[in-house]
Amino acid sequence: MEEIFSRNFIEEAIDKDLEEKVYDHVQTRFPPEPNGYLHIGHAKAISIDFGMAEKYNGKCNLRLDDTNPTKEDTEYVDAIMEDIKWLGFKWDKVLYASDYFDDIYAAAVKLIKKGKAYVDDLSPEEIREYRGTLKTPGKNSPYRERTIEENFDLFERMTNGEFADGAKVLRAKIDMASPNLNMRDPIIYRILRAHHHRTGDKWVVYPMYDFAHPISDTVEGVTHSLCSLEFEDHRPLYDWVLKEVGYESPSRQIEFARMNLNYTLTSKRRCLKLVRENIVSGWDDPRMSTLCGMRRRGYTPEAIRDFCERIGVSKANSVVDFALLEACIREDLNKKAPRAMAVLRPIKLIIDNYPEDKVEQIEVEVNPENPEMGKRTVEFSRELYIEEDDFMEDAPKKYFRLSPGREVRLKSAYYVTCTSCEKDENGNIIAVHCTYDPETRGGDSPDGRKVKGTIHFVSAAHAIDAEVRLYDRLFTVENPSDETGVNDFTDNLNKDSMIVLKNAKLESNLTNLSVGDKFQFLRLGYFCVDKDSTPEKPVFNRTVALKDSWKKINK
Repeated sequence: MEEIFSRNFIEEAIDKDLEEKVYDHVQTRFPPEPNGYLHIGHAKAISIDFGMAEKYNGKCNLRLDDTNPTKEDTEYVDAIMEDIKWLGFKWDKVLYASDYFDDIYAAAVKLIKKGKAYVDDLSPEEIREYRGTLKTPGKNSPYRERTIEENFDLFERMTNGEFADGAKVLRAKIDMASPNLNMRDPIIYRILRAHHHRTGDKWVVYPMYDFAHPISDTVEGVTHSLCSLEFEDHRPLYDWVLKEVGYESPSRQIEFARMNLNYTLTSKRRCLKLVRENIVSGWDDPRMSTLCGMRRRGYTPEAIRDFCERIGVSKANSVVDFALLEACIREDLNKKAPRAMAVLRPIKLIIDNYPEDKVEQIEVEVNPENPEMGKRTVEFSRELYIEEDDFMEDAPKKYFRLSPGREVRLKSAYYVTCTSCEKDENGNIIAVHCTYDPETRGGDSPDGRKVKGTIHFVSAAHAIDAEVRLYDRLFTVENPSDETGVNDFTDNLNKDSMIVLKNAKLESNLTNLSVGDKFQFLRLGYFCVDKDSTPEKPVFNRTVALKDSWKKINK
């Protein structure tokens, strides 16, 4: 029986190009601008750009779009490289748009000599006015009919720094009546006196992205220029540039839908506000949608790649539910994360009939989903810590944890029956007393009686003190960047997006930890070691809870 493979529209286009010998190989590129940190939306573009090259045994370059020197920084270049490596992708070459500045400039001169570009003296405001609207055509600049000689002379003088920033621009001469605003004589070069992080002060004029992009692609040898859907209206300009400059083997642009994830922000401007106003601790704050933030929170590259794979490649914009991303990380960590017991809000549990000087070593599996990870031992003693939520003095009927007269199972240890509790002068519970059944070691009763509740614990004498940060979604609404103008996006912040617990107690196995180590804390969720951790006081971040309780809470 013939095996049937489904292909997305990008693969169909590439297959057709290869079949018709438009290209004899596949080369792609990932072209971020080094003016910020990569976020979860970039992960999809990275997966597509690098993934297509891998699928067709081709090459993918990392090309930094450094055409705007006022906003770019080597800090961002380093961060971009680190994120791509962390996701597990390898580029063929690291290149920069500035590598092609000479080629781009030569292309501009060629357009001038063909009568396809002119120097314009209109101000930015006048250019916008002359461009028209979606409903009305634009009108020609009074400088549009300058001679080729005059345009060539003015462009040289622009290059030599004779004019002030913004005094003149070079525009492509296309069609001011085009229904596509991008084709109404777009600006292709502007005067900008700015020190460039690679070319220094060599250039006074810099190309616009829409002009640099197709030329960089084609000179570099990119066959398929894969980009997000907002560039679809720019494709006619992309093709026009390559045709008029006269490249023999022009690149082909193909657009795909961006990934929009609810409850998150990816706007650099808005994210910058979060950082500058100290709403978050930095670009790698675990609540941010940046890849460095998600890495710090405990997300794995495998989970993010799986997430991108499940979303697929589409031509239609849509919003993806954050719960899918959380499901991907749960599935990944469930198979690989060691189990551990941690008590986040501790109260003492005292077993009155257990010998005071006795300590037992209870053997449990490191990960029941992966028996090859072996066993670990946890201490059991007369005084333990349990979660304060696991005791209720006056409990309702369907409460199956500790309450006076009720019996529960201590995970992998014994059955215990609550007898009483101690309180301080303010009425706060400071200790719970119980008795244990020595015949139930291992968590089962030889007489066959069953208990409905199982709770975890940490031996008080062996516990490790820790700080635990419970992270949740940063916003309370699905679309925090709503452009209606009714509210500022910061009005939608989730006040409980980070809860810091400074008195958590961990089992004694959690020593000699490294930043990024991941664990499942039984009954609580998945956690990882934060960069703020020290040997004396480990710090853990909650990556995700065991179950999605967000929708239930926010109904």
